[in-house]
Amino acid sequence: MRFEEAWPRVADVPGWLTRDQGHLLWTSCLAAGPRPEILEVGSHEGRSTVVLGLAAAEVDGRLTAVDPFDPRWRYGVDGTQQRLRGRLDRAGLTSRVDVVVARSGDVRRAWTRPLDLVYVDGGHDYPTVRDDLRWAQHLPPGGRLLLHDAFSSVGVTLALLLHVLPGRGLAYEERCGSLAVLVRRPPEPRDRLRLLEPLPWFARNLLVKVALRARLRPLARLLGHGDTADPY
Repeated sequence: MRFEEAWPRVADVPGWLTRDQGHLLWTSCLAAGPRPEILEVGSHEGRSTVVLGLAAAEVDGRLTAVDPFDPRWRYGVDGTQQRLRGRLDRAGLTSRVDVVVARSGDVRRAWTRPLDLVYVDGGHDYPTVRDDLRWAQHLPPGGRLLLHDAFSSVGVTLALLLHVLPGRGLAYEERCGSLAVLVRRPPEPRDRLRLLEPLPWFARNLLVKVALRARLRPLARLLGHGDTADPY
């Protein structure tokens, strides 16, 4: 299966993963080696989960999808887990994807297997993202950790600036919209400088969010935002 065949299966699934970001997940999975072990933090209704699962099937890999589906959270309302599992079943991925209903940190502390690719789109508060970045410890040298909403959420951006920018274990490589690609390797000075480049775009995104919540859509359009949803 090609990505062009896979994407229509999730195009109508609620979520904030763009087509280009979905393609990045797909190609990262295919490049993760034969029979890769992939981990996703934050599945919601399965938009990214199905993409990763279908890509994993192409290389005989496996996906572990971690999400607490807490009904007290905005994205854990009743029925979310059931809709995710239904989409995995219809895509023929039930035996390929292991859905773990738990908090990411609890799963990580008990995790022992090596990973080949990590995709993080869980809680966007600073303490949670800081903890989720520790999943990189299970990646091989050169392994990728993909972080969604890296430059559209204060908590996620703060974790990048306080932990990846001065750190020694992850290097910022590129972004697709607000999906950041981090590689497990010692960062070079140019990697640290590259991480600072999207900050003006991040500031613009925060202004767009303020405008949308204040119902000032003309201001959001003036800032170059034409969608009805938050920038991602």
